[in-house]
Amino acid sequence: QCPWGAPSTTSISCSLADVMSEQLAKELQLEEENAAFPEVVAAAEGPFITGENIDTSSDLMLAQMLQMEFDREYDAQLRREEKKINGDSKVSISFENYRKVHPYDSDSSEDEVDWQDTRHDPYRADKPTTTPRRGFIGKGKDITTKHDEVVCGRKNTARMENFAPEFQVGDGIGMDLKLSNQVFNALKQHAYSEERRSARLHEKKEHSTAEKAVDPKTRLLLYKMVNSGMLETITGCISTGKESVVFHAYGGNAAEDKVIPPECAIKVFKTTLNEFKNRDKYIKDDYRFKDRFSKLNPRKIIRMWAEKEMHNLTRMQNAGIPCPQVVILKKHVLVMSFIGQDQVPAPKLKDVTLSSEDMKKAYYQILNMMQQLYRECNLVHADLSEYNMLWHDGKVWLIDVSQSVEPTHPHGLEFLFRDCRNVSQFFQKGGVAEALNERELFNAVSGLNITADNEVDFQAEIEALEKMNEDHVQNHGKKLSTFSSDGDPPIYDE
Repeated sequence: QCPWGAPSTTSISCSLADVMSEQLAKELQLEEENAAFPEVVAAAEGPFITGENIDTSSDLMLAQMLQMEFDREYDAQLRREEKKINGDSKVSISFENYRKVHPYDSDSSEDEVDWQDTRHDPYRADKPTTTPRRGFIGKGKDITTKHDEVVCGRKNTARMENFAPEFQVGDGIGMDLKLSNQVFNALKQHAYSEERRSARLHEKKEHSTAEKAVDPKTRLLLYKMVNSGMLETITGCISTGKESVVFHAYGGNAAEDKVIPPECAIKVFKTTLNEFKNRDKYIKDDYRFKDRFSKLNPRKIIRMWAEKEMHNLTRMQNAGIPCPQVVILKKHVLVMSFIGQDQVPAPKLKDVTLSSEDMKKAYYQILNMMQQLYRECNLVHADLSEYNMLWHDGKVWLIDVSQSVEPTHPHGLEFLFRDCRNVSQFFQKGGVAEALNERELFNAVSGLNITADNEVDFQAEIEALEKMNEDHVQNHGKKLSTFSSDGDPPIYDE
């Protein structure tokens, strides 16, 4: 047969009215759906609820029956849509949230539970139910009050969510954790104290000098010095230490009673308190500040520390000892003359390489300065070492005298012996043959002829002298003018 021949069967013609019939369209759609999803349609189509055992005289019952049947048809339609969209894909979507079948419906138990339903998360713990206003639930023997141990424990666990976000409380509700009132109150108090402590640390960080930075109050003091004309400009930081930061500045010409040097050093004492916890012994027992020390808070003590360095430098300057010249003191900011030239600070004695002649010259100069500091200034440096001595213009300059005390200080002689040990060890290592040992240097500086064969006995006699002076101060209320000695200390010279 020719493939282009006429078909053997003739199509049955239908009228236009039959084609436009809605009933025909629905029947065709049902046939396609039954062919594609026979099992779903079969499961969805069930007998209509009969009224054999149900009283149909009530309109409410009839309405509920009709609504349930409508819901089933709607759910069956949703399942067909799911099957049509998902197909054989491994990732499926669910219309579970849109279904109408109620939990008590028997057909809903056959459906697979979708755990993605956000209305019921099995991994999310239910918060404890609150007791009603009357304070109890139940009747008779099953009554449970709001003071029940289990109820209170669960409520305390739920209340931990109200703590500060920084306070990690964990998932106590999910573990059905029960906290007693005592434990909950302790945790609550700890959370509040931690919150206050973090606020204090933040405030301390904002209002204190940290490393090379300056706090706003210190910056304002420096601005005022520049605006008044006392300082021309502040160039930058030249030194940092545990207790202070030193800046370089060019001096101005606006001071009426003082001659400001062309180059100045600004020593800013750090306002953080942790560096002064073990340094209060230098100022607490100093008779010049003893009456004021107990009346001040720790931050004002730092200002007193700066004031103490100013007074010690003034004494040394009046005695002619090479040291920075004091320009002005503003709270915890001390302005001094700059030891160096063209923004380059003078090197420390530990960093400079000296010839044997210069080393010997520096040793005798330091020896004379220690004697002069002890006799004329009535001071002990208390931190003398190669780190606090500068080499400039062929001579040694003393710096950092904020911790210096008088010899009548309860630990003054101990500090002097420590200074003598540092100086002797440094110059003996430097090759100065004439350098005295620490005991000989101590006697040469103080004039106390302490004769002891070893260092232990020597320090014991020093402590005895300090105890004798301390007892004198406590009994007579004034400091002892001089220690008993056989004469003035010898003056060593080149």
